[in-house]
Formats: sequence, structure tokens, C-alpha cells
Amino acid sequence: MIAFIGSVFSPYYARARRSGPADPLDHCAFNVVLYGPRGRSFAKRWAMTERGRRQVSRSDREFRVGNSIMAFDGESLSIEIDERCVPIPHRLRGTIRVKAQMLGADDYIIDPAGRHIWRPVMPSARIDVAMTDPDLCWSGHGYADHNRGSAPLERDFASWTWSRLSLRDGMAILYDTQPRQGAPVSLALRYGLSGAVERFTPPEPVTLPKTAWRIARMVRSETETDAAIRTLEDTPFYARSAVSARLCGESVSGMHESLSLDRFASPIVQLMLPFRMPRRG
Repeated sequence: MIAFIGSVFSPYYARARRSGPADPLDHCAFNVVLYGPRGRSFAKRWAMTERGRRQVSRSDREFRVGNSIMAFDGESLSIEIDERCVPIPHRLRGTIRVKAQMLGADDYIIDPAGRHIWRPVMPSARIDVAMTDPDLCWSGHGYADHNRGSAPLERDFASWTWSRLSLRDGMAILYDTQPRQGAPVSLALRYGLSGAVERFTPPEPVTLPKTAWRIARMVRSETETDAAIRTLEDTPFYARSAVSARLCGESVSGMHESLSLDRFASPIVQLMLPFRMPRRG
């Protein structure tokens, strides 16, 4: 799930910026996706309806878009979801509670010009999901981070790759960005169970199979034979996957994303986006 203020992937926000500065609060959305195994009652549900300022409110603790709202009490994030899916108009309703097992206090610059900041807010968390539509629930490991910037992503980046991988005594987060100007930026952070964080030198990248949309993917791994991937989200400019690799001497697994801003900025993709990202109000 992703909450957007000034949706970075919005074709409406991109169009508005062509005429000059645009109001980010007029382009907000909750992107919620459920993945299910084949043969179950649902295979996938996707919602990302953009809403304008009149349907948005926020404070230092709450953020509401339409009928969906998230609230943070300093340790836990509570999210009430009430969305409608596209392209098949299923309802998507339920509650997500994310309880921090550790809190990240550091910001990291991910571009040479310093216009884009990333913070792993909850490097490790407990998550409890209780959906009413569809009817299912589960608990497990969670994660939450935050990105902010003072320029459009497609202006400053050609692409990036991110992954969070579980270790026996904590977790590792890897971030590799390819700016349009300047040298690539690489972050490799290792979090212990106590919450202590240290930078480490990551292994060389291993090339993974491209997606069906031909998005390039790579993962940092000490051996090529341990690197594998299962695609969860495959779009013309973005891929989300489950990945395995070898890191810090361990066989690890976790979540992975690849983003192509060249693809996102192309006129053809901009024309396609409204079919998956409708706007209301």
C-alpha cells in the first residue's frame, strides 16, 4: 500500500505541472493492491483513485483521501481502506495496522542534487490485516518508508532499484538510483534486531530476467545462483517482485522494486495510465 500527496505517478499531476506549479494536495491517492494465489476467490485487486483537494484532509497525525484514512500515533500506523478497484469495479475495504518493532530516525539523500529524500520509517514492523471485502485476514512482518522531493521523479531520475531483505539477526535495505545527471547513488543499510543501523558495502549487482513489459531488474547478491525473482506487479514502468539472493553470507529473501522513469515519461505510457488510475473530484 502507498499513500500519495502529489502523486508522483499521476498523469493528471504531470499534465498540470506542464502549465507551471501545481498543487500537490489536488493530486492525492491511496494505492492498495491485494495479491492472491491462483485458484482462490481473487487473483489480484488493485485500487488507485486520485482525488482532488476537496476530498483530502491532513494533519501531523492523520491523512484522509476520499473514504480512506491513515493515522499515526508515534509507534503504530492504522489504515482504514475504502476504495473501488479498477478495471473490474470490486470494493476493497478493510483495516491495516502496522506496529513498529523499530523506528528509523535518519533521512537519506538519493540523488546528487539533494532534491529527493528517503526515510525508512519502520525498517521492521508487525502487520495485521483484516479485510471485509474481500473477506480475509492475516498477520506477519511489515515495513514502512517515506519519500519526499522538491522535483518530479522523471526530471531527476532515469531509474532505480530498491529491495528489503530479511537476515537472521535483522534486515538489509538496498537502494540504487540512476540520476539523469551525476553519479549513481547506492545505499546499503543493515539493521540489527536492537534497531542499530550500519552502512555496508553491497555485493555487485546480478542481472535478473526482465519483466513481460521488458523492465530491467537487478539484485545485489554474492552469488548469481542464489538470485531469483517472482513477479507480483508488472506494469509498463514499474515492477514489484519477491526476490531471493545471497547477502552478508546468508540466503535471504524479501521484496524488490524496479522503476523506469524513462518509461513513465513516455507519451504512450502517459496515455495508458488513466485506465489504471482514475480521478474523482
